[in-house]
Amino acid sequence: MATAKPSEATAAEADLLRWATAGSVDDGKSTLVGRLLHDSKSVLADQLEAVARASSGEGPDLALLTDGLRAEREQGITIDVAYRYFATPRRRFILADTPGHVQYTRNMVTGASTATLTVILVDARKGVVEQTRRHAAVAALLRVPHVVLAVNKMDLVGYEQSVFRGIVEEFDRIVAELGIPEVTAIPISALAGDNVVEKSTRMDWYEGPTVLAHLENVPVADEVTDGPARFPVQYVIRSGDIRLYAGQLAVGALRVGDRVTVLPSGRTTTVTGIDVLGAPAELVRSPQSGALRLADDLDVSRGDLIVPAAALPAVSRDVEAAVCHLHERPLRPGDHVLLKHTTRTVRAVVRRIPGPGRLDLNEIGQVALRTAEHLAFDRYEDSRRTGSFVLIDPADGATLTAGMVGATAPGPPDAAA
Repeated sequence: MATAKPSEATAAEADLLRWATAGSVDDGKSTLVGRLLHDSKSVLADQLEAVARASSGEGPDLALLTDGLRAEREQGITIDVAYRYFATPRRRFILADTPGHVQYTRNMVTGASTATLTVILVDARKGVVEQTRRHAAVAALLRVPHVVLAVNKMDLVGYEQSVFRGIVEEFDRIVAELGIPEVTAIPISALAGDNVVEKSTRMDWYEGPTVLAHLENVPVADEVTDGPARFPVQYVIRSGDIRLYAGQLAVGALRVGDRVTVLPSGRTTTVTGIDVLGAPAELVRSPQSGALRLADDLDVSRGDLIVPAAALPAVSRDVEAAVCHLHERPLRPGDHVLLKHTTRTVRAVVRRIPGPGRLDLNEIGQVALRTAEHLAFDRYEDSRRTGSFVLIDPADGATLTAGMVGATAPGPPDAAA
């Protein structure tokens, strides 16, 4: 079998769009995704037959294509992140379908954390609600590059342009305060199929793209390839007198001959060889995995970060970050935790939580941490991959909190009301 060249692998990755849905309860997220899969011919015949049998109406209930858990079908809601994989001739997609209830905000954080685009749905009858503001704030906090405002159920307001414009104007005021750089607003009816895959004949006043056309053409974020190289060491391979340092390049590219620094030790050396897929290569490019050979015999181990000598991240034991708390157990100052950053896990203590002094499940806030060892990290706004971390309970290994280094938590979702 022929081995893909680095440029070919990068091109394949560029054809992949990771995106997430968000919105309040009953705004129609599952129906939108079901319509998208159905009308783009991404549903197998046996799946469609099973949905038709389970549907109670005249036609198939498209929401059942995505509400996969038994509890979801019984309650008619989405309660977990459901990942869907589909493709069109133009692009491949990984969709994170996230729940709308306030108590599942942590699931939206999980789904959007790796997304290049987030679709926030709004019910045209209800307009912008508190959960819309909350999801916009989460998208801003997670630095999602592209946001789509999908104004759904336009069929229930007579496809009126004035209704759509009023919602867009209110949402624009919110995103201006949050600093979201780009929003594309699309009026749709997921149930009827208007502007999802096919252009609507009932909204001739709208001249923009359909949801699918926008998904197929939106630029894929290039941070992973264009930023300064960040190579977290995952494993040390010893072969005789030769040592290789294996891992997945989180950001950027490394080439043979590059001067690099190993952090947190600060030792500098040169890349003398690169293996990709078991074969010698001149470079490794994110998000490829590979193995590096270095000119000097340094003490390099799992969790170390290899970076260009001319583009160093911060190295410190003090971390300040915006966080979303993911566990039923509250997070309090004085708590001892494990902090996992890329491939490195260190002990840490929570020094300060401004405001209420604790974080409960689904709450977003600020924390200050002190780690037992030095960490090398970027600001989240500069690199979503090397600027993020999770806090883990050292007693049972439970994931407690997701953090974004150097970010500022948004205010309450009703602050702009």
